[in-house]
Amino acid sequence: MGVTKTERFTAEQNRIADLAKAFSHPARVAILQMLAAKKTCVCGDLVDELNLAQATVSQHLKELKRIGIIQGEINPPRVCYCINPAVWQEAKQVFGSLLETITEISCCN
Repeated sequence: MGVTKTERFTAEQNRIADLAKAFSHPARVAILQMLAAKKTCVCGDLVDELNLAQATVSQHLKELKRIGIIQGEINPPRVCYCINPAVWQEAKQVFGSLLETITEISCCN
């Protein structure tokens, strides 16, 4: 079994990597865009609009929820998901800060 090396990095670096994972698959980006546009959404709607299998959408929703960037409300048989505004703001701040720390790119050419 492989050993992760996440403990070698700071908590901040691990959180940035975790937040980046939310945007590392086009289906997750599409889900986030749909949730942002609709403010709230029912899982069934996502399956219809993304034209993906329920299991696939559920896996992506599970990962987004684990990261915390979406939050779900369970009202059986419906589960509604929406953007978690606090974590969305965190992602905006973290990525903005990360990109702004590098002001000059030097190239090996």
